[in-house]
Amino acid sequence: MTSTKMRMDSSSFTGKPGTNHLPGANFVDARCELTTPDQAVGVNFSVFAPNANAVTLSLFDDTGIETRHPMQGAVRGSWNILVPGIKEHQLYGFRADGRWAPDEGLRFNVHKLLTDPYAREVKGSVSWHSGLYDCNGKHRHEWQFSKDDNQHLTPRSAVRSNDFDWQGVARPVIPDEQEVIYEVHVKGFTQQHPDVPEHLRGKYSGMCHPVMINYLKSLGVTTVELLPVTCFVSEERLGKLGLKNYWGYNPLCFMAPEASYAIEDPVHELKTMIRELHRAGIKVMMDVVYNHTCEAGSDGPSLNLRGLAEKEYYLLDHHNGHMESTNYSGCGNTLNFDTPQSIKLLMDSLRHWAEHYHIDGFRFDLAPTMARKNRQFDPAGPFFQAVYQDPILSRCKMVAEPWDLGPEGYRLRGFPIEWQEWNDRYRDSIRSFWRGDKDRTIELAWRLTGSGDLFGQNRPQASINYVCSHDGFTLNDLVSYEHRHNIANGENNRDGDSHNHSCNFGVEGSTNDQNIMDQRERLKRNMLASLMLSRSTPMIMAGDEFGNGQHGNNNGYCQDNDVSWLDWSWLGHSEKPEGEALHSFVSGLIHLRKNHPVLGLRYQTAEGTYQSPEQEWFNNGGYILNGSQLSNELGRSLGICYRCHDKHFPTLLILINNSSDPVKFDFPRSCHHQTRWSRILSTGNCDHFQCEVVLNDGWYEVPEHSIIIIEEQRSP
Repeated sequence: MTSTKMRMDSSSFTGKPGTNHLPGANFVDARCELTTPDQAVGVNFSVFAPNANAVTLSLFDDTGIETRHPMQGAVRGSWNILVPGIKEHQLYGFRADGRWAPDEGLRFNVHKLLTDPYAREVKGSVSWHSGLYDCNGKHRHEWQFSKDDNQHLTPRSAVRSNDFDWQGVARPVIPDEQEVIYEVHVKGFTQQHPDVPEHLRGKYSGMCHPVMINYLKSLGVTTVELLPVTCFVSEERLGKLGLKNYWGYNPLCFMAPEASYAIEDPVHELKTMIRELHRAGIKVMMDVVYNHTCEAGSDGPSLNLRGLAEKEYYLLDHHNGHMESTNYSGCGNTLNFDTPQSIKLLMDSLRHWAEHYHIDGFRFDLAPTMARKNRQFDPAGPFFQAVYQDPILSRCKMVAEPWDLGPEGYRLRGFPIEWQEWNDRYRDSIRSFWRGDKDRTIELAWRLTGSGDLFGQNRPQASINYVCSHDGFTLNDLVSYEHRHNIANGENNRDGDSHNHSCNFGVEGSTNDQNIMDQRERLKRNMLASLMLSRSTPMIMAGDEFGNGQHGNNNGYCQDNDVSWLDWSWLGHSEKPEGEALHSFVSGLIHLRKNHPVLGLRYQTAEGTYQSPEQEWFNNGGYILNGSQLSNELGRSLGICYRCHDKHFPTLLILINNSSDPVKFDFPRSCHHQTRWSRILSTGNCDHFQCEVVLNDGWYEVPEHSIIIIEEQRSP
């Protein structure tokens, strides 16, 4: 904690009526309006529990002694109390009393201390014990009301203001055409980096250390997409296996930053990290989880939402004579977006991050869950409408993971026009083509040119293109393993995707066979080049740019160790030249993409208007192909021509050959009038970015398993 701790007797506080229009804990003035801590008369506490008979505020002094203060009766579903004299960092929680009737969605148990769903900071961690549950009994028909108090087992909420010195640093303004997303885990990024001071490794402060900011800038990425940084709980099952939740997709409170990534103060340290990334011109996105919580199924712990308003926050179904949590998330429960309160909590949380943390955008885990109305996906549902009209959130980048486990849960291309979507069709198409699968040219053609067959010809911006993400093989493992190796996860290798479109070139895992190693490196270059030469927005998984691996584990959610942490041992070591070589190649690709606007979503003309480049597919004979003709291309080669009418931007030819022999490409007839061409990229075994004049008259021979870019050379 950065502030001075003061010994306090919480029993000395006397509460009085407050207001319900400020959820959570907020410093207020005499009129119950928001104010700063130094101007406040006290803190207003408010919590939603519409069916409770009574709710009490629990305050804790520095020794952990609890005092309870009755809150004012529910008005429009919420309870409140204003307590004078409260200071920042005061620890608190709620206790809700009322009927305990699980088959009616009522789980009130005054013996359970509950964290505030609107808490801005959470102190402490969950200690797994039977006392965390609101009932005793292993089987549903054996359940009995639990009288075990849990206050020594569960985290506590902390009063926090929104004060922070942003030092005048503005959010970066980066055109969509320039954006390159870097998906990264805060801890794993720096935990093993030798140039980050040891006490900063794995922390927010480590990620914004000058070494790491310089790394990101030199690589060329424009946006970091953080795996979850909201506070989360590691599952009891993992603890019994000696594991812990690493990814963080198991949220407790939606507005509190994860404390384990902080040295002392997670609120200020996360804001500092964002500020310093912004100062460097790097945007920050968050991966957010609003489809479920860490309270798991109906037999899970009672930590906050369940004990306050289970049927308002969770979808419930009748099953075997009992009411139980619906599991569209695969994690035991599903938030209920048929209720106004769930939508309010989500929207308030998003605004909190956008307004008070200056977050630039959000990636939504299992996004169809939030779009379900009466269990059915509705692209015009209340949540989308709320975001569309919100003056803050409507300016943020919104990205959907377009699937969940509910009915008709795969919803790629089903989200509103303002949204972008993770395109798994892109991922699988690129992997499948370069693995050598038959008849994949048509898929490759559509994916590289903006997935117009999915999103429409004029919406390349809808697709987030990626080859690898946190969920699956790393790029290195994708070319090194044909099977998942997840035994360490404790699920008998049943977890993780078994369909990875991967290949190992004859050896499963690492090898000293130089021929195999060369083939793997070339395949990495081909897939990374495909990604950066595609229209739409590219996303790189952190570590793929230098060949980071996870020993074949394609589901490292519970591997908080060197399996998942980035391995920086290649830095400065001549015996590991592949890491430096691949990193240099990726940096060059990003630079090439940024300096050739025809490769992006659109280009800006000399008059300042924006236009989309013209694009043509052609075969190695130089014949132009339309969409219907693509299906007849059964080989493993494809040409793409990008051109624009603005004379400032040269025409580019992308020549792709994934056969085992060189292929001669004739240039399209529309390009024959161009007499000067240069090769500016080759993914083969050569100087990849060396500019080489093409002396051949309208053709080029592309080496086996390679991508070549030919650039028009215009006279000054």
